[in-house]
Amino acid sequence: MANTDFDIKYVANLARIALTPEEEAKLGHQLGDILGYVKKLEELDVTGVEPMAHAVPLANVLRADEVRPSIPQEAALANAPKQANGLFIVPKIVE
Repeated sequence: MANTDFDIKYVANLARIALTPEEEAKLGHQLGDILGYVKKLEELDVTGVEPMAHAVPLANVLRADEVRPSIPQEAALANAPKQANGLFIVPKIVE
């Protein structure tokens, strides 16, 4: 069910890919099949179907924010190659 209502060279240009003539023929046929299937889906009656983003309702599962103890500053700086005044010293990367 190939659909030829599109220009495969234009689509390849949009995707910024270079195609050989054989690849153009193969991908053109595949894209035509995909568009044909989408056109077939458009024939379905969906008047009673609510729009949705997911087939299954989703909800974020987040833990509660709570203050917990962290490692002491001395332990955090223990393996730092350079440190000063309780801070990490890193090389300057912006001139």
